Amino acid sequence: MSAERKRLVLALAIIFALNIFIIALAQSASADLYKKGSSGDVVSQIQTRLKNWGYYDGAVDGVYGSRTEAAVRWFQQKNGLSVDGQVGNQTLAALGISPSGADGGSTQSQSGDLYLLARLISAEARGEPYAGQVAVGAVVLNRVKHPSFPNSISGVIYQPGAFSCLDDGQFDQPIAESAWRAAQEALNGYDPSYGAIYYFNPVTATSRWIWSRPLIVQIGSHRFCA
Repeated sequence: MSAERKRLVLALAIIFALNIFIIALAQSASADLYKKGSSGDVVSQIQTRLKNWGYYDGAVDGVYGSRTEAAVRWFQQKNGLSVDGQVGNQTLAALGISPSGADGGSTQSQSGDLYLLARLISAEARGEPYAGQVAVGAVVLNRVKHPSFPNSISGVIYQPGAFSCLDDGQFDQPIAESAWRAAQEALNGYDPSYGAIYYFNPVTATSRWIWSRPLIVQIGSHRFCA
């Protein structure tokens, strides 16, 4: 076989391998895609989250219809996601739902709770001491356990008016590397806030009520309160 023919065969083999790889990636990317016409338990979870947060007023029936699609679009628009009315892994994570087939959330991209908590910590405490970042995550987890707050991480984070970063655009900024570590430590049980369920920056706080909360500890620029 001539050298030129060998190069041609090699080039064709590389193109074939690339095509197979692209097809595999496309199949993988669509594995956790929920859209109009989908049905099942995950669709019910999507509808439940959207209903609890005021985006959806239809029945939780596990059927992805036009009303579910419209609610998903609204949620995506409000939370800085690509607005297509379809629930892929990124929207699932924003909803706090782990993609199907995830191995218990062992990676950052697969764990909805870790993703949301890291994003919240980065938005609220970027630039704060590391212990202060963990403490912000701990406050979220303390609220999950408290009867006065929603009983899930996503519910606490998306509770209306709970965190200003969801309104001022900070929540949509890139996640700081330290926030990933802080979120994992908080999930592992580290609580530098000593059980706090509130925190605020005394320099920027305008609410008189928040100043009435008993101080537990101050870390960096945040006061953590009961």
